[in-house]
Amino acid sequence: MLYEKQGSPVEILLVEDNPGDVRLTIEGLKEGKVRNTLSVVEDGVEALAFLRKEGKYVDAVRPDLILLDLNLPKKDGREVLTEIKSDENLRNIPVVVLTTSKAEQDILKAYSLHANCYITKPVDLDQFISVVESIEDFWFSIVKLPRDIKE
Repeated sequence: MLYEKQGSPVEILLVEDNPGDVRLTIEGLKEGKVRNTLSVVEDGVEALAFLRKEGKYVDAVRPDLILLDLNLPKKDGREVLTEIKSDENLRNIPVVVLTTSKAEQDILKAYSLHANCYITKPVDLDQFISVVESIEDFWFSIVKLPRDIKE
């Protein structure tokens, strides 16, 4: 059974500054089975503005899932994760850390900041696309996600 809220596509926010990884993520999501809408922001400041519907993001749609890189300009992913999980209005949005870091300290830190999942990006193109498809399959076909009752 696929996750769809009232027939709407699943809303995904990708927080990623690498254009190549953005393209690979888009490709992986196109291959998936779930209708989705992908919004992309390139740094941590933009991510928080998007989530809080500030400035040019006043009409942004609340994401069902956030894919978050750790190494971002302006405000890194750890800071973004901290702010998301400490904000009563945002903390229930699942955050998947999708990063190149394999460092144990980054993994432990992400989970201590309440990341819902930590995935290291594969270098190989086909494996990267496969990882994105797996994220989509798991989070939208298996997991029951919370719905935002305020919208």
